[in-house]
Amino acid sequence: MEKKIQRLKCCVQKYDWGILGSESRVARLHSLNSGSAVEEHKPYAEFWMGTHASAPSFLVQSSTDNGVSVDSHQPLSLKTFISQNPAVLGDKVLRNWGSDLPFLFKVLSVAKALSIQAHPDKKLARVLHTARPDMYKDDNHKPEMALALTKFEALCGFIPLEELKEVFCNVPEVVELVGSTNANQLLHVEEKDGEERVRALLQSAFTQLISASTDVVSGVISRLKGRLASESKVRKLSEKERLVLQLEKQYPSDVGVMSAFLFNYVKLNPGEALYLGANEPHAYICGECMEIMATSDNVVRAGLTPKHRDVPTLCSMLTYKQGCPDILPGVPSSPYMRKYLPPFDEFEVEQCLLPNGASSVFPASPGPSIIVVISGEGRLRTELMDGADAVTEGDVLFSPANVEITVTSSSELHLYRAGVSSRFLLGS
Repeated sequence: MEKKIQRLKCCVQKYDWGILGSESRVARLHSLNSGSAVEEHKPYAEFWMGTHASAPSFLVQSSTDNGVSVDSHQPLSLKTFISQNPAVLGDKVLRNWGSDLPFLFKVLSVAKALSIQAHPDKKLARVLHTARPDMYKDDNHKPEMALALTKFEALCGFIPLEELKEVFCNVPEVVELVGSTNANQLLHVEEKDGEERVRALLQSAFTQLISASTDVVSGVISRLKGRLASESKVRKLSEKERLVLQLEKQYPSDVGVMSAFLFNYVKLNPGEALYLGANEPHAYICGECMEIMATSDNVVRAGLTPKHRDVPTLCSMLTYKQGCPDILPGVPSSPYMRKYLPPFDEFEVEQCLLPNGASSVFPASPGPSIIVVISGEGRLRTELMDGADAVTEGDVLFSPANVEITVTSSSELHLYRAGVSSRFLLGS
């Protein structure tokens, strides 16, 4: 049992920002994985693969009767299976995180912007979970990485100081919300005045903006729309201006629309990844991606959402670092594989794109992993298997530690493996 690959049945989340029906990759994967029909009028947002209690994965348990595989047991969650067989995690993972997966793997299908949000570090997560367990579901931090499957857009982190000054010079509506005092101080501060001074001023300005009342925000957005409509007749609007108008259609009179002027607007091509540490503001805008994070569902929201907003917590927790985020292109690890290794212990991701008839090997890792087939068909085998198992789009598999896996395609095969950071596993 400790070396056996386990097939998983996984859960879906139908948040209202998801892509509708079978246009959603999440919907198609979940339907193939679970056997359930796609509801075309409903949004499908996230396909979860892991042990988190909000949407746990279950083992597909079967026995063979006259050659036909049939379900034979009550559902066994992956979390319970791991707790009963902790050796599947490998010694180092078990010592560091106990008998649970340290990462949560997802596929996201994003039709409209997610909330402007950040995820707490471990210390704050413990405080929030103790105070509001109904809202903050666990006591863990949530560093994360988004790896684009399609063109993917996001807001991430605060823009550099010089770009921020341009906003204050060219967008009077932002100045109106942050206040003239905050705007003037930031217009006259220099990098040489010190990082802490700049961060304090940015925190003051952002806090005033994001705390503005709905009536004030509604008036400001109305004036912004009027000005941009007039100016669009004589000039081409900037990318950020067009984005803000798009967000306003999705979330009318929402202060998050105006805060977008302060954040980096990031566009990923398929195969590029963006990673986010704790206490960094961000919002996914559109597209589909693989997402991996530490096992947590803690979100502190402040805009672009009808859900509860915890503005004081968000404003106090952010790092207020400025500058463009790092984009990971992935590093080739074999002819058909690329590895994405962000600076977090809990996770990494490998992408495998196999042409028809090709084979590739996932080397044995000292930690566990989850594999999801995004498209195509093939066969998977390990040294302990007699023959090979067929794998196809929608299949999700849990691999214990120390198992080498060979995958061979029978059509173009596209899959991903999430595992614990090899930097952590192979470090001293």
